[in-house]
Amino acid sequence: MRKLSKLLAVGAILTLGLSACGSSQKADTTTAAGENTESSAESTTAESSKADAAKTEGTSKVKLGVVGENNEQWNPVIEAMAKEGVTLELVKFADYSLPNRALNDGEIDLNAFQHKAYLANDIKDNGYKIEAIGDTIIAPLGVYSKKIKDLSELNDGDTIAIPNDATNGGRALKVLESAGVIKVNPDAGYTPTLNDITENAKNIKFTEVEAANTPSLLPDVAAAVINGGHAVDNGLNPKTDSIFLEKVEDGVDNPYVNIIVARSEDKDNEIYQKIVKAYQSDDVKKVIEEVYKGAYIPAWK
Repeated sequence: MRKLSKLLAVGAILTLGLSACGSSQKADTTTAAGENTESSAESTTAESSKADAAKTEGTSKVKLGVVGENNEQWNPVIEAMAKEGVTLELVKFADYSLPNRALNDGEIDLNAFQHKAYLANDIKDNGYKIEAIGDTIIAPLGVYSKKIKDLSELNDGDTIAIPNDATNGGRALKVLESAGVIKVNPDAGYTPTLNDITENAKNIKFTEVEAANTPSLLPDVAAAVINGGHAVDNGLNPKTDSIFLEKVEDGVDNPYVNIIVARSEDKDNEIYQKIVKAYQSDDVKKVIEEVYKGAYIPAWK
């Protein structure tokens, strides 16, 4: 009987072990030690109502959502916060649609991937209780092509790929307008749609796709309008590889300034404010200028 009991106990342990190995969608994370771990960015079971900096033995952990693989500018921030006893962990998302929801739902503490116009539109569409707490960079939008060297070489009926979200898609149309390809209704403001195009002399067609996928369409279209971050992720430098680059406007009113975002209830959180201050530093500015070479431009005052 004792042997049977032991065998049953071992079987139960093995069953539990196997049931704990189910698969789930996860987001890569990076900590102050530079280690890669995995953290479920879309967990359907909230372990806590909010993911506020979890304190353990005097050390705080803050999860910050980013999009893409090129995040070298955060290394000085991670190091600075470690000296403050704070572990800043980067949670990497595949596309723009996820980090705001994760922040609003308490799965992460902050995010830094979007400009002001995108945040405003996402809040309007989804009712998120989140807001900007600090400026970071401007990432100029660029037009890229594997088929032409200048937009004047576009042929009648050619296709251009643009992002499919309202703010970046509208921004792309404004860039093409400034390049003389099309004209859009000025009443549409910063978010014109294809329906707002008033002049299209070369009958250009547009393919709207998720912003992260615009680089992959370069072999198939005459040109693509690509966000700065996605350009860098795909080995493109906006300053040297684009055939037309968005002119960056200075000033706090620029809707395309990227930002650090927190839940509204946490906007005055002392640790989060320290993270903003650590980002808006000469060390981060130096990394941005040396690593990205014009792909990103520091935007804080």
